Amino acid sequence: MKQKFTVLFDLDGTLVDTAPDLMHAHNHVMKKFGYPTKSTEEIRNLVGQGAGAMLGRSIWGQAKKEFGKVQDEKIKKEMINEFVDFYGKNIVNESKLVKGVKEFLVWSKEKKISMAVCTNKQEHLAIDLLKKIGIYDFFEYVAGYNTFDYCKPDHRHLTSVIEILDGNIKKTLMIGDSETDANAARDAGIPIILLEDGYTEKNITEIYHNHLIKDFVGIEKIISEYL
Repeated sequence: MKQKFTVLFDLDGTLVDTAPDLMHAHNHVMKKFGYPTKSTEEIRNLVGQGAGAMLGRSIWGQAKKEFGKVQDEKIKKEMINEFVDFYGKNIVNESKLVKGVKEFLVWSKEKKISMAVCTNKQEHLAIDLLKKIGIYDFFEYVAGYNTFDYCKPDHRHLTSVIEILDGNIKKTLMIGDSETDANAARDAGIPIILLEDGYTEKNITEIYHNHLIKDFVGIEKIISEYL
């Protein structure tokens, strides 16, 4: 029997443009706790390492101090909880699938490609988003920020999912949009397809990648090279 091929996906900025809804949740928290708000474009540079990291980087950019130094742990936790609560209730108000995603998922399913999501979003939020935006059933597994004791850029976030899917690391590819995804894939020893307008402050020339795409239109040609 031919070994199945596996594709792992990041979520925010890769499968779904979630920045507008993340921006509203971020600004809700910042207004409540007395910090400056951000634009959608600014939020794109803060996403990728979970809610706590996003809020921390936002405050750090204003206060020039680490999140932990600005807030005591109680306030820090309150801010994260407030964000998760607000975002969870407003998760797909403005979020949209990246161009070509649905068509690619259908194609991959027809090719019997095994698919999973590896995101630094909390697992329950990731699953809820995927369900509400209509693509959850394409995936065999969803691993979030809190699924394991580690998350991206730790390569085990990817390799653990490959093991769960009974996949082969040599027959696996990652699709992401930031250095968090790229570094995890590189350290896991799997190829990475990078979206060029990712949720990152880094220039694409600074991020490790094997292939660069604008969106998912025509990506089937790249994947076919690996099948």
